[in-house]
Amino acid sequence: MDAAGSTEVLMQARAMVLADLAARAHATPAAVSALEDACAERRWWLEQWPEGAAYIAGLVAQDVQDALLEMVGRWPLCQDCDAPELPGRAPDPREALHSLYIQPDLGGPDPVWVCEETGHVVAALGQLGRDARG
Repeated sequence: MDAAGSTEVLMQARAMVLADLAARAHATPAAVSALEDACAERRWWLEQWPEGAAYIAGLVAQDVQDALLEMVGRWPLCQDCDAPELPGRAPDPREALHSLYIQPDLGGPDPVWVCEETGHVVAALGQLGRDARG
């Protein structure tokens, strides 16, 4: 893969992750900086293994997710699951907070966000602002 092809793959990955950051109101300067760092680090990885281009977007998403965990906490949080209902008590939405993670584990091809509690696909990478079922 030439430099132009590597740049295109990385720019597509960047756009997908940025769309998901924005969809969950997390496109902060710190998060975008983490995204830029992840893309820069994955450029080297892609140069070493050009056949791994299909994995780059998911790996960048995982890198950003790891960086944000250290900076601000879990991202993205699942918004598909409801808070558990306990007898005699109103549901507390804070008890339902859990993360999404990229599947397949190696980041691709065709990475999707999966609920860590139910295992259901929530959205394709880059599509958190849209419903995966419709």
